[in-house]
Amino acid sequence: MGFWVNHKRIYRLWHNEGFHLKHKEKRGKRKNTGASENACDRKPSEYMDHIWSYDFIEEKLQNKCKVRVLNIVDEFTHECLVSEAERRFKGHDVAEVLRYLFLVRGCPEYIRSDNGSEFYNAAVKDVMDEFGVKPLFVKPASPWENGYVESFNARMRDELLDGEIFLTLAETKYVVDRWRMDYNHYRPHSSLAYMTPAAFGQLCIETDCRRTQRKQFNRSIEYRAMKKEILS
Repeated sequence: MGFWVNHKRIYRLWHNEGFHLKHKEKRGKRKNTGASENACDRKPSEYMDHIWSYDFIEEKLQNKCKVRVLNIVDEFTHECLVSEAERRFKGHDVAEVLRYLFLVRGCPEYIRSDNGSEFYNAAVKDVMDEFGVKPLFVKPASPWENGYVESFNARMRDELLDGEIFLTLAETKYVVDRWRMDYNHYRPHSSLAYMTPAAFGQLCIETDCRRTQRKQFNRSIEYRAMKKEILS
């Protein structure tokens, strides 16, 4: 049988003898943003045509048929370069859209996307290799890492798709492209000093704030010549 002792006396004796409890050291929290190296905040765009990003957004016609819209955005100027509506997209369809853009506008250094099969495709890889463009795949199930095109898709959803009834694919193509033109040429952005994306892009061209494309086109010409020689 033990003795009952007041806890204050125990504390006094403990203190007089110089005993101390070891304080538990607080470990610093591991700083983890939850983002991969290819996320838009970890690897931001620094000039025009530095990084593009692309993704799909889905819509339904009045007859319940699905339509997919491929949006491609220049992250630096916020321009929407393409809003292509089709019933379905495969890898070679995406590759053809990219090839057209590379030839008409020029090539970016990187293209950011998720790991969808349409982007992780041999046809898309061949076109990007041909023009010297590198992919930036974000972490699976992490749409916030591809924030620029996701933000654009959200605006298109709120301002266009949710307020329209589309009867045919041809109508969808026309309306979506008109909205894209309005977005580029008549919508000022506070992040662009209240300039429109198209006006800001023109300013980048005039001030030479863009990536030169000569090296990429030369590489493409050399690649095609080599490919032709091999096939012949």
